[in-house]
Amino acid sequence: MNTRKLLSWLPFERFRNPPPVVAVVPLKGVIGRLGPWQRGLTLDSIAPTLERAFKLPSLTAVALVVNSPGGAPVQAAQITRRIRALAEEHQIKVFAFAEDVAASGGYWLLTAGDEIYADESSLVGSIGVVSAGFGFPEFLKRFGIERRVYVSGEHKAGLDPFQPEREEEVAHLRRIQADIHEAFRAHVRAHRQGKLKAGEDELFSGRFWSGRAALALGLIDGIADLRTLMRERYGARVRLLVIADGRRWWQRRLGLRSLAPGRRGLGQETAQPRAAAVEDMTAGLLAVLDEHQLWQRYRL
Repeated sequence: MNTRKLLSWLPFERFRNPPPVVAVVPLKGVIGRLGPWQRGLTLDSIAPTLERAFKLPSLTAVALVVNSPGGAPVQAAQITRRIRALAEEHQIKVFAFAEDVAASGGYWLLTAGDEIYADESSLVGSIGVVSAGFGFPEFLKRFGIERRVYVSGEHKAGLDPFQPEREEEVAHLRRIQADIHEAFRAHVRAHRQGKLKAGEDELFSGRFWSGRAALALGLIDGIADLRTLMRERYGARVRLLVIADGRRWWQRRLGLRSLAPGRRGLGQETAQPRAAAVEDMTAGLLAVLDEHQLWQRYRL
């Protein structure tokens, strides 16, 4: 072993010439608050992770790893704004990588990157707004169930799934969707300025594409994986440090949020009233179904 190589193994040499560091931040799952059992991807949940990532010693870049079918547009916008604010504050370049899916709000998160990459088989896009549900008025009528709703405000119970749809309420919902869609379109125009290679009718139609097709449309900058690209940019010595979100490993594995202070663990008795526990269970099951529905659309 020559002298230069021997010195590189000594501890003081690593302090004198530290390798470049890339903080890897996973942004995975449905965006927004889910149920009492699961924690979706929100600004509140991810902000401490982002702060830690941008304050690492010898930081050269931040790499976002996105795997999300979308969700709440407000949370997607807030997370993206926070990432861009931290990037400007610390003068750090941000790369974004799509894994299996970066669609709808997941694509919104991708645009937080100065450069965007995907696998050729990633699903990317779905720039649109959707609102879905079920209607049960005939079900109630068939079984002789009487629905009782008392409101103050003419439109307070609009779009109640147990009542027939009213055209004026649907029209109001469509106006809200149009406003949110335009905010999404404006964001993509600003962050992909000069890079989009297709008409807006195609790009903003709500369709999603493979990574290779998304590259041809200008929605991403290239086909690459994180490790290979970072080694090409910053050399073989680059350190990729995954920044955890603060939960225990089993909570991350099960998709559970952290237990609140003073709250007992799973399987232990609590002072929570039975009615509230049933409500939590119902909300949790509905959240699981909503999450499953979002992912199912992109499972080819």
